[in-house]
Order: sequence, then structure tokens, then C-alpha cells
Amino acid sequence: MKSDNATPQLHHRPRLGSFPFDPARLPFFYGTVVLVCGTLGVLASAPGQTVGVSVFTDFLIEAHQLSRSWISFSYLAGTIASAVLISRAGRLYDRFGGRWVSAASAAMLALVLTAMSFSAVIAQSAASMLPGTYRDHVSFAVLTLGFFAMRFFGQGMLTLSSRNMVLEWFEKRRGMALAFIGISVAFGFSATPPLFEWLIQQGGWSWAWQTIAVIVAVYALVAFCLGRSKPEDHGMLPDGPYAKRNRKTHAETMSGRQFTLSEARRTYSFWVFTLSVVLSGLLLTAFSFHVVSIFADAGMTRRQAVAIFLPAAGVSVVVEFIGSWLSDFVKLKYLAMVQLIGSLTLSLSLAFLGTGTSVVFVVVGMGLMQGMFGIISGVTWPRFYGRTHLGAISGFSTSIVVAGTAVGPYLFSVAHDQFGSYRAATLLCAAAALLLLATSPRADRPQ
Repeated sequence: MKSDNATPQLHHRPRLGSFPFDPARLPFFYGTVVLVCGTLGVLASAPGQTVGVSVFTDFLIEAHQLSRSWISFSYLAGTIASAVLISRAGRLYDRFGGRWVSAASAAMLALVLTAMSFSAVIAQSAASMLPGTYRDHVSFAVLTLGFFAMRFFGQGMLTLSSRNMVLEWFEKRRGMALAFIGISVAFGFSATPPLFEWLIQQGGWSWAWQTIAVIVAVYALVAFCLGRSKPEDHGMLPDGPYAKRNRKTHAETMSGRQFTLSEARRTYSFWVFTLSVVLSGLLLTAFSFHVVSIFADAGMTRRQAVAIFLPAAGVSVVVEFIGSWLSDFVKLKYLAMVQLIGSLTLSLSLAFLGTGTSVVFVVVGMGLMQGMFGIISGVTWPRFYGRTHLGAISGFSTSIVVAGTAVGPYLFSVAHDQFGSYRAATLLCAAAALLLLATSPRADRPQ
């Protein structure tokens, strides 16, 4: 079906691109299969996300005999290093497409998880060839390298390629596609810690990582067999039969100019949207990392702290579903404003946290922020800057976001060490949210 603006150039890639079957020959729109495949890809990235890594932290501390601060710093260093490379690696997506990058990233993540399951053995073997005083340094280096690879292939490339692959197949219905991904991932990531913990209890942390590696490797095969890159490569168009001519979507959802990365970086809107997502990622990671300590400072228990995530996830799912649907009909800057209001609400409620109403605002702020996170970080780049250089543009933005998630916990730790509370960090985040909120009304799609 033709686009209302212009007809994209259709072309066929070599036969290997359609192996083991050509999606154009199937009696249904293949974008629905890509949607499921991409969603599974984001879920398969869980072992490389903070939510998946945190379950293994205490076992790594014991196995490597390193302090919690050294493990945390190792995670920070590995995450920052991965963020530096994600921007360049995003160009691989533009060159090879989502299918190949998603399958390769999953395969590499499976190898890394297997290696991490033997990290203590690897560190001991390497340390045996050096003086005893270098044992801790070797363990730190091994873990930093492992965290780098887990974050790069998991949170970085697998997430980026899986989500972008879906966004390539939908244009007018991107909001619907992201709603499906967002809700699935919200429930899937919520189930990740208890699932990983159960695996650890069954056979130990090394066996658990090896089992997870097998599951991720199976997804690599699924991505290779079922994943496909741009629909134009198979003589098809985005949305397929779902692209109804009389559907009243916003003009922003229509194909526009194709920007290069350097052109996108020179636009005002790129930085408003990127920094909005960075602030949300920073806040979410910092809060999750220090949640028990934050609630303890407010006179609440560990049980109360952990319990906050369930109602926040409920709010997040509702917000993401409504926001994803609205994203097909309204300008994205209005959804970015909702995300920033969530960041502001969470920051201020944490700054003045106590029993009662402030806890409700924590739930609401976190739900608004999380619910809009996937929408803003996913829909913005293909809608504003086109799909030709989607990997490079989204990769550059993702690298900044990943760096922000690494800095967040450290920023909160410094504030607590220097001032005896987290209020300085949360108020700084609130000021940043206010500044971005003031700049967002001008963040329209570049022309």
C-alpha cells in the first residue's frame, strides 16, 4: 500500500536475506511476526540489563572476594565503556539490518554469559601467573570486561536492533507496536529477578548464567529465522493492511526528510528528547540501586522499599498503553512533557520522602516516567529523522542514555557521602527536569 506522501523505493536484497522463506509470499502481513520477534529480543536482553545483573551481585562479591564498592565501580566502568562504542556500532544496524544485528548480538550475549559463569575461574587462572598482590586487580579487570560485554550486547545492541527492527515495519501504527513491546517488557522484566533467583537456587549462580545463556542462544536462532530487516527489502511497505488511508493520524507520523547523524545532532529537538530520556534513565537506575537506603533514611523498612515497584509497574503499564496509542495522533513533545513531569514528581517526592502522601507521588512519578520512557526513546528517531540512518542516530542517543544510567547511582552515592542524604542529588534532578520542561514546547519535528 502506498504512503500518502511518497512511495518508498522497493528493492529486493540477495536471497540470503529471505532465507529460509520470503515474507512477501505469506498470506498475512509479516510485520506482526517481526513485532513478536523484536519483543522477544528486548526480553532476551534482560541478562544484560541492571534488573538482570543485580541478582548476581552478591554472588560475584563472594566469588571474587571484592567489596561492593569495587563491584559497583567495575559495573560503572564497563557500562561507560559500552556506551562509548554503542554509537559507532549503531551504524552496523544501518549496514546489515535488524535481523543480522539482533541475531549476532544475542549469540554474543550468550557467549558472554557463559564466560561470566566462569569469571572466578578465569580470574584465578590469570592471577596465578602474577604476584599475589594483583589478585584483586585481575578480578576487577575480568569483571569490568564482562560487564562491558554484557551491557554492550545486552542493554545496547540487542535492545536497539530488536526495537528498531519493529519500528521499520510500522509507520502509522508505531504507537500500537510500541505498546505491545512496552507492556510485554514491563511484565517480562518484572519477572526477571524472581526467575533468575529461582535458577540460582536450583543450581548455583554459575549454572544459572549458563542456563540463561542457552535461552538467549535459542533466541539468536529465532531472530535469524524469523527476523527481517526493512519491509522494502522484500517488496513490501510499512504497516501493510493496517495502513488505512482514512485513519486520522498526526502529520508527524508520515514519512519526512531522511537525516544523517550529523544533521540530527545539529537539531534542537534531538537534544531535548535525548536529555529527557537520559534524565529518566539516570533517575530510574539511581533510585533502583539505592531504594533500600533511600527509604531507610525516611524511616521505612526494606520491605516497604521493595514493595514500591509493583504499584509503579501497574501505573507504568497503563501510562505506556495510553501514551503509545496517543503517539499516533499527537505531537511527541506533549508526551515528552508528561515524561518530564514524571521525572520532576519523582525527584521532588524523593527529596521530601516520608510515610504517607509522598510515597503515592513516588509511585505516580515513577509510573509516568517509566511509561513514557520506551515511547520517547523508540518513536522519536524514525519519526523525526527517518529510517535511512536509524541505527546511527538511535545508537548515538542510546550511548548517551546508557552513560547516564551508569552515572546515576554514583551521583546519588556521592551526594549521600557528602551531605548525609540524597536530597542534593534529587533536587539537582528536579532542576534539570524543570529546565527541560521549559525547553520542550519548541521541540517539534525538524523540517
